[in-house]
Amino acid sequence: MMKSALGACFSGPAMKNVLAVILGGGAGTRLYPLTKTRAKPAVPLAGKHRLIDIPISNCINSDISKICVLTQFNSASLNQHIGRAYGFSSFQQGFVEVLAAQQTPTNLEWFQGTADAVRQHLRYLESLNVDEYLILPGDHLYRMDYRALIQRHRATQADVTLSVLPVDAQQALGLGLMQINPYTGRIIRFSEKPEGEALQRMQVDTTVLGLSPEQARGKPYIASMGVYVFKRAVLIDLLRKCLDCTDFGKEIIPIAIDHFNVQAYAFEGYWEDIGTIQAFFRANLALTQQPDPPFSFYDVEAPIYTRSRHLPPTKHLECQINQSMVSEGCILKKCQIFNAVIGIRSRIGSGCTIRDSLIMGADAYQPHFERRGDCNPNLVPLGIGANSEIQNAIVDKNAHIGCNVKIVNRDRVEEADREAAGFCIRSGIVVVLKDATVPNGTVI
Repeated sequence: MMKSALGACFSGPAMKNVLAVILGGGAGTRLYPLTKTRAKPAVPLAGKHRLIDIPISNCINSDISKICVLTQFNSASLNQHIGRAYGFSSFQQGFVEVLAAQQTPTNLEWFQGTADAVRQHLRYLESLNVDEYLILPGDHLYRMDYRALIQRHRATQADVTLSVLPVDAQQALGLGLMQINPYTGRIIRFSEKPEGEALQRMQVDTTVLGLSPEQARGKPYIASMGVYVFKRAVLIDLLRKCLDCTDFGKEIIPIAIDHFNVQAYAFEGYWEDIGTIQAFFRANLALTQQPDPPFSFYDVEAPIYTRSRHLPPTKHLECQINQSMVSEGCILKKCQIFNAVIGIRSRIGSGCTIRDSLIMGADAYQPHFERRGDCNPNLVPLGIGANSEIQNAIVDKNAHIGCNVKIVNRDRVEEADREAAGFCIRSGIVVVLKDATVPNGTVI
């Protein structure tokens, strides 16, 4: 049945002829204002990481060392992070390279979609000596050994393989859905983000993915994770023959199903699309759960890598900290922190309460960082001033929060754009902008 077809074991397939292509995404409007000054893959995650660290670490842990990242918006910080975090030895013949959109004599357009992004760099990608292209999203949180996926792709002699998982009706609304031959694992129908009756028609019996009948009733859809494996010649053929095809999910995959052997690979682990403020916020706070968070950064066999910063330990001075993650290099003074993620180089003053929030920290220290804490009305220092309260909020990097500030969404606003005042509200979550200053006594 389907379970045995999709769950084939593997013995370590060779990965040296696989090129990973990570899609950095467009302007990242769903994650705005976190993407106001940075590319979506460069958005901070879990206190000290970046979104791009997830797919790159998955590649490294899967013995894939040829990695390209495609991006076109605000790529300076992404370039800097990748350059400092991922340097391969010349003996390893590996690389992590950022390929940004650029105008050429034959192409004057920005990336028009995921497939178009790959097409615009196809000449360079084609010049690399590989057999398969592994296409990956840059804004998802999951841990996956791609060797099993590649083994499944090769064992079934597939032209294209999609990594899939069962989802409920709510999750299915924003995803590509499919129907699969339960005996061969071949995808026979695909629909990108269907709605209404079209969504209902994509329901299937997901027991073929190994779910119990009860689980299958709760998750009656098979969704694409946006993780694709293409044979080299097949991807080149599809992109060159369909020049009007700009998106993998909407156009390339449906065409491939009609003309090639397109297989499904069942993924059984945790997966979260963190492309919106709400999903990003929820995924970060879920990391603080104990003892079994849905995703863990403490996996010894498959670590998540990032840039090494050589920061000093964090100081806790008479603090109460409960169910939280605190990164290195922080100064915390007589504060209370509940269910929060505290980023690197954070300074939190005396009498502060941080609850259900994500504090991203700072890119560098200010002078006299350890002694900061006075409530000077003419100068708000980096960090969070004394006696401030922050709840259900994201405080982006390098924010200057004054003393006696309350960021609690007092009026229960769902959506607001107050960039001139240094913040926005998305899905009821207050987002303090990067480098913003919130004066003493402000109430949001």
